Amino acid sequence: MKIETLDIALFAFYVIALIGIAWWVSREEKGHEKDTNDYFLAGSSLPWWAIGASLIAANISAEQIIGMSGSGYMVGLAIASYEWMAAITLIIVGKYFLPIFLKRKIYTMPQFLEQRYDHRVRMVMAVFWLGVYVFVNLTAVLWLGALAINTIAGVDLMYGMVFLGIFSLAYSLYGGLKAVAMTDIIQVVLLVAGGLFLSYTALNLIGDGNGILAGFATVTSELPEKFDMILSPDNPHYMDLPGLSVLIGGMWIMNLSYWGFNQYIIQRTLAAKSVHEAQKGIVFAAFLKVLMPLIVVLPGIAAVLLVPDLEKADQAYPSLMTLMPVGLKGIIFAALVAAIVSSLASMTNSVSTIFTMDIYKDRNPGKTQQHYVKVGRIVSLLALLIAMVAAKPLLGQFDQAFQYIQEFTGFFTPGIVALFALGMFWKKTTANAGLVAAVGSAVFSLAFKLLLPELPFMDRVGIVFLLCVALAVVISTFEGKGDHPHAVELRDIEFKTTSGFNAASVALIIVVAVFYITWW
Repeated sequence: MKIETLDIALFAFYVIALIGIAWWVSREEKGHEKDTNDYFLAGSSLPWWAIGASLIAANISAEQIIGMSGSGYMVGLAIASYEWMAAITLIIVGKYFLPIFLKRKIYTMPQFLEQRYDHRVRMVMAVFWLGVYVFVNLTAVLWLGALAINTIAGVDLMYGMVFLGIFSLAYSLYGGLKAVAMTDIIQVVLLVAGGLFLSYTALNLIGDGNGILAGFATVTSELPEKFDMILSPDNPHYMDLPGLSVLIGGMWIMNLSYWGFNQYIIQRTLAAKSVHEAQKGIVFAAFLKVLMPLIVVLPGIAAVLLVPDLEKADQAYPSLMTLMPVGLKGIIFAALVAAIVSSLASMTNSVSTIFTMDIYKDRNPGKTQQHYVKVGRIVSLLALLIAMVAAKPLLGQFDQAFQYIQEFTGFFTPGIVALFALGMFWKKTTANAGLVAAVGSAVFSLAFKLLLPELPFMDRVGIVFLLCVALAVVISTFEGKGDHPHAVELRDIEFKTTSGFNAASVALIIVVAVFYITWW
């Protein structure tokens, strides 16, 4: 596809402007040097709008846009369950999890695990998360982002990954989380505007210029199978989204793990001015999640009619971009890259936070704050370099990278949710029980996959979660030590939320329910 001069100019302006704004918001007062709180938690000063925008910008990456559009192309609207169920999950996280985390004044999720359990649990989970973020999340975002750039502009995949890595480091390496979060509002505005325009143009083309309603009517009439939210067992994609399990089964575990205990997501809420500010940000993000299928799934469905003969489903979104007019193509391209580099910056910052605060500082105590910040910057750079090298061998052979990532993480998320949920809400959970549940998750998941390969992975996630909880309860009871000495004292936590938060929560539930009823 040919990129016109105007498209290149608009894209270049975006790149330069974002880097300039990021450095401007990261500046420090004369005589002050960044400490770990400044770099990893933005000085605990993030307002609600930055938190909400940053949550979405970190989440909506190449994995979501390219991968989910690809799944929309193959599966249809049912894949939107990941978005709509996430909106409700965010409300649960905001009301019940955030008050506990913020009360503990933590930097990382492993730090909470040491406060609640012991040092072993912290180290095991810190190493695990570092591996997942570098070899699964970072590689996926780099690979899918480079694939999009290759499809749109013909840039070699390796050069595309190098560009994305340098761009993300250029605006985030100096300022840390503050640079990422405060510029994410720009990223989200561009992402939403660009995505909506792409959906508008695709539907208008399908409707032969008669507007988006005509186009949408054509899509629903010609592709009715793409608008089944609850898939039946005879659907070829039932293994990915097994019917009612989406509503009452394993997807809850996947979402709770991702939105509640995932460092690169939850880190921006840990940087909030207050609990209520964090909760307002959560609500803002939840409403944006409701909108996301219009941006990331609908284009994939529309591509079935506009570009029906794709080699790979993940080419759906980039291929639609080739149909955009000059100028707007550059803006939409910038929106796509905005989502990619924002996620890269968030992930590398979280990798550096976990490594520096959970591993390096533990082994090298007593260093200056500026020393730990320097270590964090070095780790961000190294994480990106490793991910670039590993991306093609790990992801090059997959047709739907989004589904691959979900199934891989599904091996571990049941144990993670059991570990945190029991740790927060059951005082008798022991460190041994939590550790066995976390590690046992992979063992149970692998056993089910080998012995019952016909079991949908989301059903497997739900069953393994119940087994992990049961195992932890049995071990805790067997050890018989009563309440754990580091148990969370829930009576000291303020779970009461504002009337605005409660009203928004009810509205979100109603909206999601209407969507499911309409396209059941």
